[in-house]
Amino acid sequence: MHYDRVREVWFIQAPERAFHADAIAAEVLQLVDGARPLHTIIDLLAEKFAAPRAVIAQDVLAMVAELATKQVLLPA
Repeated sequence: MHYDRVREVWFIQAPERAFHADAIAAEVLQLVDGARPLHTIIDLLAEKFAAPRAVIAQDVLAMVAELATKQVLLPA
């Protein structure tokens, strides 16, 4: 991920393409480090935003699946 200070937005950089990361995607992707399991990321986000874990899990899993389909995220 790359933060564009001029536009004040996050971008996901992938081979030969880039995607604008909205605020939610940026929160999730800043926690993705290749070592931290998804269930831990979901727990951290649910705690940070005081939101139901099931709602956070659904959103995170959908986003990760979409980014995997686009080959932006790869299995560790």
